[in-house]
Amino acid sequence: MEYDVEAKRIVGLKSVTATEWFFQGHFPGQPIMPGVLQIEALAQTMGVFVAQQPGFGDRLGLFAAVDECRFKRIVTPGDQLRLEVTMERLGSKFGRGHGVATVDGDVACDAKLSFIIAPESALR
Repeated sequence: MEYDVEAKRIVGLKSVTATEWFFQGHFPGQPIMPGVLQIEALAQTMGVFVAQQPGFGDRLGLFAAVDECRFKRIVTPGDQLRLEVTMERLGSKFGRGHGVATVDGDVACDAKLSFIIAPESALR
């Protein structure tokens, strides 16, 4: 994993294995990692970056939007997904980043991800 606070950037890796639960039905005989799980992997990578920032470690971030999302390559068992997120905005209540998931340098998923920081009163 790479973490660069100055560049507002984080990189994580996900090894995609044939034993992942979602491959059982997506699709029988032709396993393909669902796009929504690629987006989730990017969002979790962004969450790791945000949690490292002062004042965010114990706060709950919730998805607000996925924009300009494109899937350009299928992801299959044996692939290693490189998850790179660059933060574009990080405020006390809202954040946005640009995420790119690649396999062997080829873009699999590219999206803008936004989240809100839920107020404590919303969580009760």
